[in-house]
Amino acid sequence: MDEEEQMNQTPNAERPILSVESSAATTTSNIKHRTSNIFWRILDFVLAGIFIYAGALKAFDPVQFARDIDNYKILPWTVSVALAFYLPWLEIFCALGLAFRFLYRGALSILTAAIVVFTLATIAAKVRGLDITCGCFGHASQNWSFPSHLATNLAILAALLALLFKVASQNRLRNAV
Repeated sequence: MDEEEQMNQTPNAERPILSVESSAATTTSNIKHRTSNIFWRILDFVLAGIFIYAGALKAFDPVQFARDIDNYKILPWTVSVALAFYLPWLEIFCALGLAFRFLYRGALSILTAAIVVFTLATIAAKVRGLDITCGCFGHASQNWSFPSHLATNLAILAALLALLFKVASQNRLRNAV
């Protein structure tokens, strides 16, 4: 029996694909996958760099950061001082989690929650008529206008949310298989 007849008699039989066609499709798929992974890793490192820089500036001058927190007039001074010593290190460790993919989802979640709280606190301060410096990037952000500060926070939030959705979709795909 020749190969054609055997193919016709066997249900679900497919014609063999030449290895050249298969390898070309696989190569294209691998290039797209690698390019996509490179983009997401670059985004990880950019965000990690931003949070390490911001955290380090605040960690080196916790008293000024405590004043910046207190300027929002939301928390008592003692809580502001405690946060000024704690938050910068949390930012730095979460940023390292992004860079080294260690406790990645937790780091993303904490940084996303932090940027949402910072943004909402800034909006609340502006609505109440407080003219504050955010303290996000130490003295470098002292002269930022409210729109530039808000745009920076929203851009960081968008990047963090994109990474969170990517991780969530990867987990759904893994669990579906």
